[in-house]
Amino acid sequence: MSGSRIADCASVSRGCTTPPGCVDHDGRWTRQPTNSGENVAQPMSAQSAIRGPQSACGFTLIELVIVMATIALLLTLAVPRYFQTIENGKINVQRQNIATIRDAIDKFYGDQARYPETLDELVRLKYLRAVPVDPLTQAPDWVPVPPQDPTLGGVYDVRSAWTPKEGDRAS
Repeated sequence: MSGSRIADCASVSRGCTTPPGCVDHDGRWTRQPTNSGENVAQPMSAQSAIRGPQSACGFTLIELVIVMATIALLLTLAVPRYFQTIENGKINVQRQNIATIRDAIDKFYGDQARYPETLDELVRLKYLRAVPVDPLTQAPDWVPVPPQDPTLGGVYDVRSAWTPKEGDRAS
């Protein structure tokens, strides 16, 4: 029982208050059992008083530096992976948008026996609700690829208007 009361005093001391029955010695206090088995507040020894308060409020500078270094280390691992995931997501959306446009062109060709003149014709005739946005250029600026026979129409296929810069990966 006496050991648990000492532990209780130590846990309360972290909250910057003097526990009941303990004597405050400028932020330093102890409880030591007496001959009768009860805990009585005793002044700290001279050696412990020299070391300074052992239950001071707040965090030490070294604790803060360690936490900040740990956070920085985790960020160096997570941030590049996050940006790579964003880039992969854009490329996947671009592929899906190209597949949607190609599907609409194929349906148009199946119905009309010719290719559309522009992508807007696909929207006007309700093969597409709207021309999808290229996620890499943030605009619906697809480059139409004409068919080999120009009498069949103007848009046989599409590709992205995005041009990779040095260091970017192409899709």
